[in-house]
Amino acid sequence: MNSIATNSGAMVALQALNRTNDELSVVQKRVSTGMRVSDAKDDGAAYTVAQQVRADMGAITSANEQLGGSKGILDTTIAGLQKVSETMVQIKSVLGKIGDSRVTGEERAGYNLQFSALVNQVNRFIGDTTYNGSTLLTTDDLAGANITAIRNERGDSYTIGTTDGTTLTFDTAVNLTAANTAAAAPFAAALTAEEARAMLGSADDAGSLGANKLFTTVQTAVNNALNQYGSDSKYVDAQVSYNKQKLDALEGGIGALIDADLAKESARLQSLQIRQQLGTQSLSTANQAPQALLRLFQ
Repeated sequence: MNSIATNSGAMVALQALNRTNDELSVVQKRVSTGMRVSDAKDDGAAYTVAQQVRADMGAITSANEQLGGSKGILDTTIAGLQKVSETMVQIKSVLGKIGDSRVTGEERAGYNLQFSALVNQVNRFIGDTTYNGSTLLTTDDLAGANITAIRNERGDSYTIGTTDGTTLTFDTAVNLTAANTAAAAPFAAALTAEEARAMLGSADDAGSLGANKLFTTVQTAVNNALNQYGSDSKYVDAQVSYNKQKLDALEGGIGALIDADLAKESARLQSLQIRQQLGTQSLSTANQAPQALLRLFQ
């Protein structure tokens, strides 16, 4: 129908141009952000899934930070226990010399002083095993507590227990804090040959010294602590490594869900730009159609 009141061609052209502009706006948003889904308006379901995964990633990152603190105190404790273990080797050698009844006089006094110094050295190693004010080796002077850290995004925890530090030394009376520098002897009197041999023997040989003064008892306690904290440290390393791998996997999953295919969007952008130009020209032509009716009145 020839009409100047209603231009059907222009309306069709305008509708087509508006659709092209809408599509072009979407593509430009994807190209500028690099994401197919950058907010809930793009794809509500995909966006909510992505937000949940992002929350999990944040929780895993936080868990790894906590495990890093646990790793610090474990490494400090293991380092101290290793020094204690090395010193125990020297202590056993000195006890063997003191246990020889032929060693007398100043020579025996010298070995006893050496023994006392080594025991106090052990005490200081135990007192130095603190990390950020915390310790895993508890004594009367060192108040430690179990360490519980979140290990994953679900809030599951891993607990590292404490060890009684007084079981790791022959001297349970001396102050075991790092501030202790006194050269107090570990026993009221110098060891006799019989006492030294008893310390190197079995529980039946301990006599008045008590089983807690046996070399094998203390050495076993040290070895058990090293084994326990070594296992804890290995687990923490494995959990941190796994969490990092999981973060990479989650990040890849989010990418597959919301990232834009920029090669595809680039081609689509050029296509829509051409369609936009053609739509504009088509609308311009349709708007000029009523002008042709004027010639009928000339």
